[in-house]
Amino acid sequence: MHLDKVLKIIIVAAFISGCGNSSKPIKHFLIQTNANKNVISNTDTLKLSLSNPSNKKIDSVNYVMNNSPVTDIFSLQNSSLGEKMIKAEIFYGGKKEVALQKVIVVNGSTPKLYSYELLNTYPHDITSYTQGLEFYKGVLYESTGQYGESKLRALDYKNDAILKNVNLSRSYFGEGLTVLNDKIYQLTWKEDRGLIYDVNTFETLGSFNYGQSKEGWGLCNDGRQLYKTDGSENIWILNAETLEEERFIQAYTNKGRLTNLNELEWVEGKIYANRYQKNGVAIINPINGAIEAVLDFKDLKNKVTNHPGLDVLNGMAYNPDTKTLFVTGKRWDKLFEVRIIPAN
Repeated sequence: MHLDKVLKIIIVAAFISGCGNSSKPIKHFLIQTNANKNVISNTDTLKLSLSNPSNKKIDSVNYVMNNSPVTDIFSLQNSSLGEKMIKAEIFYGGKKEVALQKVIVVNGSTPKLYSYELLNTYPHDITSYTQGLEFYKGVLYESTGQYGESKLRALDYKNDAILKNVNLSRSYFGEGLTVLNDKIYQLTWKEDRGLIYDVNTFETLGSFNYGQSKEGWGLCNDGRQLYKTDGSENIWILNAETLEEERFIQAYTNKGRLTNLNELEWVEGKIYANRYQKNGVAIINPINGAIEAVLDFKDLKNKVTNHPGLDVLNGMAYNPDTKTLFVTGKRWDKLFEVRIIPAN
């Protein structure tokens, strides 16, 4: 092929390619809301409208929020909290255009401040890097972390005795645990895998992989399904049979999201979640993610033995028999039994 013909082909191809990327589709519509800086309370009514500077004649509009159809005016009272994507499908002149707008739904109430009464103090293994703690049929179960140190234990906490113990593979960093229907579910941190045991024998029954959640942090259950944290504001809800992540809620106050959610505990219809590296515990509505109250356990850390390996608060277990909460931390030498006192 002659050189001039080759050059001609290259030039024509470049021209066609350039024409194809020379302009973006013109957007004629924008979604407008009554949310202040795209933030709105769940006690408010969300109002949607369209900006139409080109004065196109609109035939119809369909609004969708997080894949669920909505009207242009609707109450947020029953909405879960967090980031929502509003989509408008606009039909005009035989054409269709899609407009998107993000809004953030926050809680309408300020979290209440709960207090506690210290009832008892028990010994706790000072070497345990506690990640998860839970009562099941009167027995206290504990999951610990760190590569090469992670384990699963059943404890007689009153007599400081280990009833059962399983050491995890050195390749696993143990995280939160929960017990449901005679099965223990234990998370690992970055290994994208949860482990399943028989609660009576500690025999390994299998494992499960995570879905969209980033990592394994905390775990609890409400008797029907599992709740899992991954270090963000998301609390993932897992099907108890398939262990698939079916959906998630987002933890929000009246100001914004609460990240670094870690160890979880189900307490009389609410989710208690501590924040990594913090002494506080958030009490969360499991339906919409609203942080309804907070607890401050900073004084408990002052009651444990100070040593070079001492780390943060982590580990909560609610005993339904005594209706009290048991609290400890990473490498704490004490386990505290407290009674929660709600705000008036």
